[in-house]
Amino acid sequence: MTWGALYFYYHCPKCGFKFEYALDMMEEFGADFGKCPKCGEMGTYESDGPRAKNDSEYFEVE
Repeated sequence: MTWGALYFYYHCPKCGFKFEYALDMMEEFGADFGKCPKCGEMGTYESDGPRAKNDSEYFEVE
C-alpha cells in the first residue's frame, strides 16, 4: 500500500526561497538534492512527509 509521494521541505539560508523536493527525485538530483533552485545554495531542512498544509508556499523542484 502506498500513501503517495513524500516531500522534503527546505528554505534557502542565502536568498530565503522556499522549495520542496519529492523523495523519488533523490536519485535524479544526486548531490544537488536539497539545493536551492534559484541560487544553488544548500537548503536548510524544515520537515519531510506527505504534502504539508502550507505546501502552496513552496516551489516544487522537478
